[in-house]
Amino acid sequence: METLVLAAGEFDQTSALVSFAWIMAAALLAPIASQLTRGYIPSVALLLLFGMLIGPSVWGLAGFDGGITMLKELGVGALFLLAGFEIDRSSLRSRQAGSSLITWLICLTLSTAGAWLLLRDAPLALVIGIALTSTALGTVMPVLKQQGLEETKIGQSVMIHGAVGEVAPIAAMALLLSARSTLATAIILLIFVVIAVLVGIMPQAIARLMPWVHKAFLAGYGATNQTVLRLIVLILAVLMAVTAVFELDVVLGAFAAGFILNAVAPDDIHDDLEKALNVLFYSILIPVFFVASGMEIDWHVIRDNTLAAVAVPLIILITRGLPVFLRENSRRDGDKLPVRERLQIALYAATGLPIIVAVTSLAQSAGLLDQETASIFVAGGALTVAIFPLLARVVASQSNNA
Repeated sequence: METLVLAAGEFDQTSALVSFAWIMAAALLAPIASQLTRGYIPSVALLLLFGMLIGPSVWGLAGFDGGITMLKELGVGALFLLAGFEIDRSSLRSRQAGSSLITWLICLTLSTAGAWLLLRDAPLALVIGIALTSTALGTVMPVLKQQGLEETKIGQSVMIHGAVGEVAPIAAMALLLSARSTLATAIILLIFVVIAVLVGIMPQAIARLMPWVHKAFLAGYGATNQTVLRLIVLILAVLMAVTAVFELDVVLGAFAAGFILNAVAPDDIHDDLEKALNVLFYSILIPVFFVASGMEIDWHVIRDNTLAAVAVPLIILITRGLPVFLRENSRRDGDKLPVRERLQIALYAATGLPIIVAVTSLAQSAGLLDQETASIFVAGGALTVAIFPLLARVVASQSNNA
């Protein structure tokens, strides 16, 4: 009997290693294939596509055996930590950040009202409203990096709309879709904020109270010890664990970790730290997240519900992209951008996937959505990742040629 149990355990481990090998093969192939298209098809979209191909619904080469699910969770954590780390904190105190929040609230109101008129089901309409008005900032960031838009006005506007489009849906999901009362959820969110702040200031407090720890920490900064990167991963792990214990979305913990790191990291090492984090996370964890997300897409659902899956990105473009475009179009300050650039911002802001996955998963657990409908929404969210950045690239190329 023990031999059979051991053999089963070895089979599971072997299966997980085979899955990981296929996932990393897809992760390597995606950027190469993207370069063959001259970057018009973002590698992120190809990661999703290759993930679906090797996943259970098509070729069945890779599955979620062993630690693949854990790696995927760490990948989404790494993605949102970088999103929080790269946000310009001063921009969040700007008028544009306030207007971006108002824009998101308008998006949520319109999409929820439209869903209610069609479905006459308030909880389900709210689920759809939150899902359709999110922005996948963590997903868009690699595309902005590849196209050199990070430091441009387009990139900065996308970062602001994206930050609101990530944090606001997460907070709304926690407050409005939780099984707990709204007051209880608000208290839990407040406790989380307190814990996050304490986690953020603890390293500095320890350094001041125990200088010898600080010296040992700096001594292990490079080479094989990498104490700084290990501290960052520890902060990420702690805050993700806290959100999991409090039954909040782990994205909130990861984003908070990045934002705290952004606030406490000295300016003179900020760029070097960003490069180190890119190497650490973009080599394994983040591509694993995208490929694994693609593996969750059920090809049969898309095949049998093609029109519904295609309709989702069109609805997202109307409920999220159009209000962002109109808001950018109505700006009266000196930073008003040309129409093509505002269109690019709208397309990037309408790109969504991680929050759609999180919201639909929560709705499934609550019995508000069935698996087929959730798969259609996830497939539609994946299509936004595949299509909208490509359209933004086409708009940019036409602008350059004009």
